[in-house]
Amino acid sequence: MKIELDFNETRVLGVMFEKESTTPDQYPLSLNALMLGCNQKSNRDPVVAFDESEVQAIVDALVKKHFIIESTGAGSRVPKYQHRFANTEFSALQLSKQELALLCVLFLRGAQTPGELRTRTARLAGFADVQEVEMALLVLMTHSDQAFVAKLPREPGRRESRFMHLLSEEAGRVISPEVVLSNEPESLALSTEKEIVLLRQDVTMLRQELEQVKAHLNLRNETQ
Repeated sequence: MKIELDFNETRVLGVMFEKESTTPDQYPLSLNALMLGCNQKSNRDPVVAFDESEVQAIVDALVKKHFIIESTGAGSRVPKYQHRFANTEFSALQLSKQELALLCVLFLRGAQTPGELRTRTARLAGFADVQEVEMALLVLMTHSDQAFVAKLPREPGRRESRFMHLLSEEAGRVISPEVVLSNEPESLALSTEKEIVLLRQDVTMLRQELEQVKAHLNLRNETQ
């Protein structure tokens, strides 16, 4: 199923991704906590001023789309909400911690360069360097379900291109993944880089399996 959101919905989901990671003891979130998170003046672009009724309407829309559920604990009289967008038992979408962190920051702050994304995701997921950010962005650009991210044409005077998410109607009107990937040499480069990502994942899995085999053999030798 193709994911289609609007700007307000990405702001609410971005807040949920952020608070789930940075303040897990306060998650799930009440309507008031969601409103405060949406209206923060730091780490938000653009800054908004939603009132509680607006946030309730956004939450209701996301509940209908099955991206949010009410999760009120026993004894609590205040409704609380949590996302089921990805990496939950209710969602078929599985993203790495780094990939979800990138979407979170793109939802909350709009288009950004890989360098900016590395800095701004530091509280959510660690990236060793900018190249690791670019590899995670590539995975999101070439996801099997749909393209989640697109690379914008480099602006005059900028050293780096910016990346933006493609999951809202507003983003779709700005650019589409077909426009970004239409250049043949760049498409070939992206294909090669994706193969590298997959190979690295395979190597990591093989190393883990090898360590498990070594541990098992050591255990057998100790018992003999």
